[in-house]
Amino acid sequence: MVAESEGYWSLTLIGFRSSETFRRAFIRIVGVAPDAYRHRSATDHHPEGLTMQIAIPVYPRFTALDAIGPYEVLQRLPGATVTFLWHERGEIRTENGFLGVMADATFDEVPQPDVIVVPGGIGCRELITDEPFLHWIRTAHETTRFTTSVCTGSLLLGAAGLLDGLTATTYWGVREMLKHFGAIPVDDRVVEHLDRRIITAAGVSSGIDMALRLAEIMVDTVAAKAMQLGIEYDPQPPFDAGAPWKVDAEVMARFKEYALVKD
Repeated sequence: MVAESEGYWSLTLIGFRSSETFRRAFIRIVGVAPDAYRHRSATDHHPEGLTMQIAIPVYPRFTALDAIGPYEVLQRLPGATVTFLWHERGEIRTENGFLGVMADATFDEVPQPDVIVVPGGIGCRELITDEPFLHWIRTAHETTRFTTSVCTGSLLLGAAGLLDGLTATTYWGVREMLKHFGAIPVDDRVVEHLDRRIITAAGVSSGIDMALRLAEIMVDTVAAKAMQLGIEYDPQPPFDAGAPWKVDAEVMARFKEYALVKD
């Protein structure tokens, strides 16, 4: 109902009193119905003309935006489907327990996705030694177009052996942990190894940047810009405090205080 009302509201702004009036005018001007034109346009700008399966593993105590940020971008690509995975189907709660996301498939049910996006979160600590999960990452990566991570999800790529000898990024507070997996930590927001089909993103919100770059690589720059417009991603934060070197001691102390309560 929201989509319909928003669509009607948009049509009235450009002078159409109903969707049927718009449809008739569209056919008269373009020569085909809107649905047919939409399908043709999507096919023309999706080079392979095939579906693209995107897998996002979720696990107990993952960080919501790590998964949902890339999801909001990538689910808009023509031909894309997004599936949330876990060992079992069912609801998975985020790190504070306030939000639940449904895992609609198991790892065994999605053995060869085109793209993997591994989110971070407090819960990834346990997954570092979860061999069935790490085995899925390793074997799925053999056939992915791209294997990616957001925030501490890169630690899981490292634990699976995918980052040995590569530069990589992660959440600023645990960046040095990448060294334990043979990776070279850097503070870039997005780090690409296109020849290895691996992209890592820094903390939380950087997953949106990574997903837009991924859209550009897999389709084209226009597609990525269209995705950015679609989510109105035009960040203008009220403060320049998005990195530890940008804040003073008072802000850092408050961050640590809150982290003790909301890990």
